[in-house]
Amino acid sequence: MIISTPPSCSAARLNYALAASQAEGRAALGLYLPVGYPTRTASLDALYLMAQAADVIELGIPHVEPFLDGPEIQHAVGQALDAGFRMHDLFTAATELTATTKAALLVMSYWNPIEQYGPLPFAHQLSAAGGAGVLIPDLPDSATETWQNAARAAGLHTIPLIPPHASDARLAAIGASTSGMVYAPATPGVTGTQRPLSPFLPRLVCRLRRTTGLPVGIGISTPDQASQVSAYADAVVVGSAVIRRMQAQPAAPATAAASVAADFADGVRCLHRPVT
Repeated sequence: MIISTPPSCSAARLNYALAASQAEGRAALGLYLPVGYPTRTASLDALYLMAQAADVIELGIPHVEPFLDGPEIQHAVGQALDAGFRMHDLFTAATELTATTKAALLVMSYWNPIEQYGPLPFAHQLSAAGGAGVLIPDLPDSATETWQNAARAAGLHTIPLIPPHASDARLAAIGASTSGMVYAPATPGVTGTQRPLSPFLPRLVCRLRRTTGLPVGIGISTPDQASQVSAYADAVVVGSAVIRRMQAQPAAPATAAASVAADFADGVRCLHRPVT
């Protein structure tokens, strides 16, 4: 029998990051990068520099079939795998970032790598390394209880990806069984889709917050979108734009990551909302 434990100290970092950014009248900034891209060393350098500007760092676990991701992330995870990514690299990155930065650490992973590693040892090792929570966008219903038990035992947040057109009852159920925050893309389709923001997005954020009782993170693509969404969401999450900048500057990927992180940090601070 797996016994639920309170959120770990590292999980509390996410709660603090969201509360601190709200106190500043803005959304928290989350930046995503696959661990090991473009190389182990360059990845750690980029993540460290990104964490100087971000409130949350989302560590991606490279997977051979990233079917929910767009071309930029597919290319990046493929390069990380070619460079020899191993799960140990994730825990190393989390440990180093926890020790040297204030950013909360989340992991984005497909279910297969976690299932193959073992959900319970994965959860405990991630928590020990400083991880706050995990987002598994393709988590099958048959594995939900297994993962949630493992996450609770390790004191990790489970961050759900909100299914399109979910009913209020379904959203309330999601909120009751998860913690930390909920995540929704700003536009439909694979990650990195560059489309205008829907005028109904503020209404969606309010609905998600009301029905789940959790803060809401929105995936966006540009600093201008970061500014707009920061006016009403609790967090904005950026991934493909970081990788595009790094791809454009292959000789200095960490410097490129730092530059795009600064641009998005300016974006979330550009438009302030009233502090509530």
